[in-house]
Amino acid sequence: MKERIVAGDPLPEEKELEATLRPQRLSDFIGQERAKANLEVFIKAALLRGEALDHVLLYGPPGLGKTTLARIIAHELGVGIQITSGPAIERPGDLAAILTSLGKGDVLFIDEIHRLSPSVEEILYPAMEDFALDIVVGKGPSARSLRLDLPRFTLVGATTRIGLLTSPLRDRFGVVARLEYYDVEALSRIVKRTADILGVKITAEAAREVARRSRGTPRIANRLLKRVRDFAQIKGEATVTEDIAKEALARLEVDPLGLDRTDRELLKTLIINFGGGPVGVETLAASLSEDPGTIEEVYEPYLLQQGLLQRTPRGRVATPLACKHLGLPLPGSMQLAFPERR
Repeated sequence: MKERIVAGDPLPEEKELEATLRPQRLSDFIGQERAKANLEVFIKAALLRGEALDHVLLYGPPGLGKTTLARIIAHELGVGIQITSGPAIERPGDLAAILTSLGKGDVLFIDEIHRLSPSVEEILYPAMEDFALDIVVGKGPSARSLRLDLPRFTLVGATTRIGLLTSPLRDRFGVVARLEYYDVEALSRIVKRTADILGVKITAEAAREVARRSRGTPRIANRLLKRVRDFAQIKGEATVTEDIAKEALARLEVDPLGLDRTDRELLKTLIINFGGGPVGVETLAASLSEDPGTIEEVYEPYLLQQGLLQRTPRGRVATPLACKHLGLPLPGSMQLAFPERR
């Protein structure tokens, strides 16, 4: 499989490591069984017909394997892949240059596709539907439109916020797959696989401990494993044990539920400073010196999933579970809101 990286390329040494950690086949991809099973059917059917795969939209929280799946799709189809992102395509001409360089059946992967500008998105519509590129030549009365035929290709779009995609763009994807947070079992297998690739010996209990604190996200699991490996290496231990993993993760300030310092500060601010809420995200962001968008996109999804935080029409509200996890008493307002938890 040939590969042409257009934008968002990591450093060579980082790219080499990431390439070894990323599975190359659907059979090697751990988790996301529903999405994986459907993709396998669609890919095999496209190969049997000798056609390009329908355009694919992958959506879900960051770090769950959208880029990896795009690479696997290209690998399974035996075609090239070009990788870029929505913010990197600033002008229609940038997209036109990428589209005209695609080969027959190639995969074009656009990460954060919801961040495409409207003018670029307009160019993408006929490319996706008619495999043609409309170009306006000249200006004023002498302007004329030219249509260039494109080879049939597969667009794989990835987004963390599918609600921000316009309906015309979303409706042009023939395959839509949602990626879910991973369970501890799947993450344990990912940790063990990564440890084997990195040459790290790790016990099943230690792998499970790392997985349990990884917020259901393989990217975080791999990052924590590398840091735990560092602690074990400095201690002179040949094998990462459960005790070493717990000590390392405590030093990294990642608690048993996977919350880091910022997560805990957010909940503490909500409970102590604002009586558990409700409080608006702008006020909460100002109290934490954070960007409101970062709170909404990075911290809140996992806290909501774990039942530590609620979104209400009046603002954010901490739950009794958050107080219990942090060892804090229920504020008076929360005792009224949750009388059964008193």
